[in-house]
Amino acid sequence: MHADRLAPLPSLRNLLTFLVMAALMPLLAGCGYNTIPTAEENAKAAWSEVLNQYQRRADLIPNLVETVKGYAAHEKGTLEAVVEARSKATQVTVSPETLSDPEAFKKFQEAQSGLTGALSRLLAITENYPDLKANQNFLALQAQLEGTENRIAVARRDYIQAVKDYNLTLRTFPSVLWATLWFRSNQPFQNFTVAEDKMEPPKVDFGSGNTSGGTTTGGNGQGG
Repeated sequence: MHADRLAPLPSLRNLLTFLVMAALMPLLAGCGYNTIPTAEENAKAAWSEVLNQYQRRADLIPNLVETVKGYAAHEKGTLEAVVEARSKATQVTVSPETLSDPEAFKKFQEAQSGLTGALSRLLAITENYPDLKANQNFLALQAQLEGTENRIAVARRDYIQAVKDYNLTLRTFPSVLWATLWFRSNQPFQNFTVAEDKMEPPKVDFGSGNTSGGTTTGGNGQGG
């Protein structure tokens, strides 16, 4: 009888030991406990900047289309393709809270890819209209578009790095301990494909008057 009463004690001691260690680990690790939420917030902030720059590009398109239409109204197919691609790109969104959804991210990337390709084709046809190329409003819009494409590339690069850092915190020691014990619901964030990361934004050469797009085929889901 006496031995039976003592039997559960080792198990109780093990449980108490585990609870004490679990309580002390964040203290022993110092700021290590904050690694995951910090990296997560950095990635979300980087994504918000990506969205901001894509929206900036979308805001430029209506004026650009109207300006081109004034000189090349018969390029109806190309103009309509840009408008349609813009509509699709603005309808497909990924919030910072759903960055772990691969399907949503894929749809977003494909929509932005389609808009990049349509813009590249629009810029290409402007080469046939010297009066349009000399229009001050068009030149200003063209310059703004080029600057925005460069900002998109930078924002995308920063997001790629931020996601890499965050995803590593979920898999590497010692932060994997916090992921296992306290951040079990955290999932890796989606990232741009390698091909998209290497895509170049449309370039505008004001010196020679040549406009070329590094992303001339936007329908493959890799540009954006």
